[in-house]
Amino acid sequence: MSKSVWVFYLALVLIGATWGLTFPITKVVVSTGYQPYGILVWQLVSAIILTGAFTLWRRKTLRFSRRHFPLYFGVAMLGSVVSGYFSYTAAPHLPGGVLAIIIALVPLFSMPVALLMGFEKPSLYRLSGLFFGAGAVVLLVGPETSLPTPGTEIFVIVAMLSTLAYGIEGNFLEWFNARATDPVPDPFQVLFGASIFGLCVALPLALVSGQYIDPFIEWSAPEWGILLISVLSTFAYSGYIWLIGRTGPVFAAQVSYLVTSFGVGWSMMLLGESYSSWVWLALILILAGLFLVQPRQRESSLDEKAGVSEDAN
Repeated sequence: MSKSVWVFYLALVLIGATWGLTFPITKVVVSTGYQPYGILVWQLVSAIILTGAFTLWRRKTLRFSRRHFPLYFGVAMLGSVVSGYFSYTAAPHLPGGVLAIIIALVPLFSMPVALLMGFEKPSLYRLSGLFFGAGAVVLLVGPETSLPTPGTEIFVIVAMLSTLAYGIEGNFLEWFNARATDPVPDPFQVLFGASIFGLCVALPLALVSGQYIDPFIEWSAPEWGILLISVLSTFAYSGYIWLIGRTGPVFAAQVSYLVTSFGVGWSMMLLGESYSSWVWLALILILAGLFLVQPRQRESSLDEKAGVSEDAN
């Protein structure tokens, strides 16, 4: 295995660890009383600054034409506003590790949506992964001893609505790309445009609902936590995009295992969380389900792709 391949594995671990760290930080932020729309406004402003600066640093234009508005709006609503609202609503009521386990359901939601839209062909092998995911959810909401606080099972369902939005988003992107007559903006440009649209939706909702967070107050741990979530999420997503470009989507998809595993580990380490045997069994089932539903390897070998990447550079 070449040295460059080890770089890709190291990147995979760093991305998973970074993304996983957002779960315990989110738990701390929402526990102070901050509400979803207020957090989303800060997160979207940070994403606009970071992705806009990175796009300009690469000497690319910030493509913002009317024909791209449906793309930006769809990504903004599904990938930020709707998913963020449900995730932040559930976060005060669930352990950070459980949130990390639930987010791993995204591929399990994405596949049936892809089947309905005709992007996937039925496969018994991959469909079996859905049963593992369903079994994991039953273990989380079924036994009375699965969650530390009785009566919070409904918030597992609320958090799952966030993963459903992410699953639909992936299929929406594939649908849009298949029908685009013009070149589609690169992922960083899409994230920049979507963040602007998302801010146009989240800011009025935050103001009307009284959830707006004034950035000019004296900052303490919660405010720095919101900023840290925004920066970590943007950099992790950017690294994921970079990894897809270097190794292909199949290898990069392995980050799902690491995000969930690190999310559980960070929550135990930083928040002192502990979980029942039902939660650990649910984690095992979801990881098994992820293995079954991910696309089969169709690209060339990783070593060959590493060589191509080196030549391209």
